[in-house]
Amino acid sequence: MHHFEYRKGELFAEGVPVRRIAREVGTPAYVYSLATLKRHYRVFDQAFARVPHVVCFSVKSNSNLAVLRAFAREGSGFDIVSGGELFRALKAGADPKKIVFSGVGKKKKEIEDALAAGILMFNVESEEELSFLNEVSGGLRKRAPISLRVNPDVDPKTHPYISTGMKKSKFGIDIKRSAELYKKALSLKNLEVIGVDCHIGSQLTSVGPFIDAVSRIREYLDRVLVGYLRKEGVDVRYLDLGGGLGIQYKDEEPPHPEEYAAALIQGLEGLAVTLILEPGRVMVGNAGILVTEVLYLKETEEKRFVVVDGGMNDLIRPALYGSYQAIRPVVERKAETIVADVVGPIC
Repeated sequence: MHHFEYRKGELFAEGVPVRRIAREVGTPAYVYSLATLKRHYRVFDQAFARVPHVVCFSVKSNSNLAVLRAFAREGSGFDIVSGGELFRALKAGADPKKIVFSGVGKKKKEIEDALAAGILMFNVESEEELSFLNEVSGGLRKRAPISLRVNPDVDPKTHPYISTGMKKSKFGIDIKRSAELYKKALSLKNLEVIGVDCHIGSQLTSVGPFIDAVSRIREYLDRVLVGYLRKEGVDVRYLDLGGGLGIQYKDEEPPHPEEYAAALIQGLEGLAVTLILEPGRVMVGNAGILVTEVLYLKETEEKRFVVVDGGMNDLIRPALYGSYQAIRPVVERKAETIVADVVGPIC
């Protein structure tokens, strides 16, 4: 985080004392650095500058309207998984032609709204969804632009709760079955096949799993995309590689976006497609802080507790899967430290 720093023992955000912000808006409060958000987007976008690409920020990682508006003004597209996220992205000024609709549970109204908005494409996750999307599109007398989310069965070496590209995952279509489903998609008159989609997980801190995934998907693309779809006259224009690039929370050493981009581009050399990237955490994870106030100290026979006014609804990761989260004082003090659980007000 390049725009959060201590000055004489007090935490500042872009030159503004965090203590003053907390006093004016109350706590708990999220404080984001616009300069950091812009920098992260520009560095990521520039990393892929030598190939046709669209950066689609993953709205699930942060759906704050001000954050979305900042990315929209930078020219970002958006990856959505619900009608609510579509509404927010459009409200923030997103170009509908840069919106991709992912997720395994798309509902009729959400599909209708996305078709009405004229989004770039739907990333289809199952055979039933394929048929349902065709039905809904037909009812509106439209053709839905689609890709199939192909599951490459690659171990991303990340937490199992955020691993999405293995056979046992709810996401995507088995890579061995996908050619069959592409054939079905071509037979459905209300669908237009324009891409291939692939995503393997989140908080990846090495390029290895990405290289493995690209290797598998490249073999698949040469066989299915070039060997079948294009021979059928299908103009497959997009390859959506998802997101997943991790950040530093403690001791991790994730690759720089330049290293990540170089690995992907090298593995896909010669393919005449536009890449779609769906970064989320890497754009916003270190661009903001949650400011919370200590309310009480509580001690039992077993434990000490520090009770704050921010709850797990404000910061879900530690409660969800035991992830590490740094805690820093707004004003540094030289005092005796204690071992305690930091807890919020939620039951």
